[in-house]
Amino acid sequence: MNKLYVKQKVFSLGGKFTVKDQSDQDKYVIEGSLFSVPKTFTIKDTTENVIGKITKKAFSFLPKFFVEVDGEEMITIQKEFSFFKSRYRIDAREIKVQGDWWDKKFEVISRGEVVAQVNEKWFTWGDTYEVTVIDEALEHIIISLVIAIDFVKQQENTAAANAGN
Repeated sequence: MNKLYVKQKVFSLGGKFTVKDQSDQDKYVIEGSLFSVPKTFTIKDTTENVIGKITKKAFSFLPKFFVEVDGEEMITIQKEFSFFKSRYRIDAREIKVQGDWWDKKFEVISRGEVVAQVNEKWFTWGDTYEVTVIDEALEHIIISLVIAIDFVKQQENTAAANAGN
């Protein structure tokens, strides 16, 4: 079992931040594209190997996000049409998200077993998530899913802020 900490740097323009392990050592680096369309995030390990990529579909009626893990598209997050509260559907091979992912407290389930738990850490500078990876074989999928969910939330918050202006 591994504990990982996803801490975004507040005000980082390109969306670059790290995922640290329990010893506060960098485990993954996430880099967002600054000016490209569609917006993407690339997840690399400490030896610069790409383990995941998150892409927002550029032109779509409702936002849709694609997640590649180890070079294979594995997860899709699609906004569903609703009049009031935003709703998203997560489609992933043999993976389910259970709990309140919007408030960063959820479990990742594979084949009926909990393989990870995600909780937001309070009283920290910037968003920090504690990710407990129970099934280490699924670590790349789990960290890619957590980053994708955070990306979706950022996009939704930006859209809401722009709509209010």
